[in-house]
Amino acid sequence: MLFLQPLYNILTNSPASRINHFALLKLIFYSLDKTILYFLIFAFLRLCWLIFVRHRRSLFSETCVWIFAFYLILLMMLTTFRDTYFPWQWSLNLHRSFSDINLVFLKETWKLTRGASLLDFFYNSLGNIIWFIPFGALLPIVLQKKKCFALTTLLGFLLSVTIESFQFVLMTGVSDIDDVFFNVCGAILGYGIYVLVKNFHHRISN
Repeated sequence: MLFLQPLYNILTNSPASRINHFALLKLIFYSLDKTILYFLIFAFLRLCWLIFVRHRRSLFSETCVWIFAFYLILLMMLTTFRDTYFPWQWSLNLHRSFSDINLVFLKETWKLTRGASLLDFFYNSLGNIIWFIPFGALLPIVLQKKKCFALTTLLGFLLSVTIESFQFVLMTGVSDIDDVFFNVCGAILGYGIYVLVKNFHHRISN
């Protein structure tokens, strides 16, 4: 790790390293570390854009752009690019059988309800929903479009399919139609939160 190694070393020497789901905690640390690296690259490019291009946003809108960028990078690192720091380290598996993709709706989710621990079920369903709530809530602000439910839903779907496709060829996860469904639900829920907050702010302002 480039940035979080000292903190990670402290964690590995603590009682927390003996918990059952420490592997997930390790994944989060590595993903955050990679996110910081690529977010710094984004920050440099964004600052260059702001300096040389005259297009300006409000402070709130610009802040949302930065938060959205950090969120997207972290999402991709957690779900897709788990094992590598740089694109040239990718190992593509283009000869995988399409039978490895679960296309039976809710089949795997139902299996998880009968597993030894319900944590996997909640992580698969609620986790996939929660991860896409920021997408639906921030995208209208980033795009500066007040009404874009259909576009938000479509882009949420395309992002989810992109993640599942990369997981398939990089073998960094299980490609599952259930994940796409829950991701889209999360994007829709996030958009609903955006609308509620916008309407609430409008009422207060008036």
